[in-house]
Amino acid sequence: MAIEIERKYLLINEDWRQLVSKSTRMTQGYLCRSEIKAIRVRVAANQAHINIKQSIDGIHRHEFEYDIPVKDAEEILKQTTEEGVIDKTRHLIVDDDLTWEIDEFHGNNAGLIVAEIELPSADHPVPQHPWLGKEVSTDMKYFNSHLISHPYKDWSDEEKR
Repeated sequence: MAIEIERKYLLINEDWRQLVSKSTRMTQGYLCRSEIKAIRVRVAANQAHINIKQSIDGIHRHEFEYDIPVKDAEEILKQTTEEGVIDKTRHLIVDDDLTWEIDEFHGNNAGLIVAEIELPSADHPVPQHPWLGKEVSTDMKYFNSHLISHPYKDWSDEEKR
């Protein structure tokens, strides 16, 4: 069983862009989602995956991911996902032995950009950068599975703070 340890942050400026080593546009949709678990299908760069996650505490998650044929994934996204899809570009920044995944959302979530970093252990220090803002690891409104039903375009000014 795989355990993912991940922290998520808002960004406070655009300085991170000069550090990006790779960017990939991706689309994902959810077959099942609740407050603590989700099953999603993602297509990115001519590859597709089905992913099952169950949150332990917002930072730790059980995670299982499997390759599936792109044609199957596209059909699943078209026919069986709940409430549409998430459209985003994932930018990668290599930071010593860790990698930041910065998701820049499009469509109904345009304007939202979050940085995620997967850590080898819960007590591993998170590299600090001047472009990192507030940590939102346990704030469900920033979970992709929540953005499907409550997209960023519908957030109040207070929710965006």
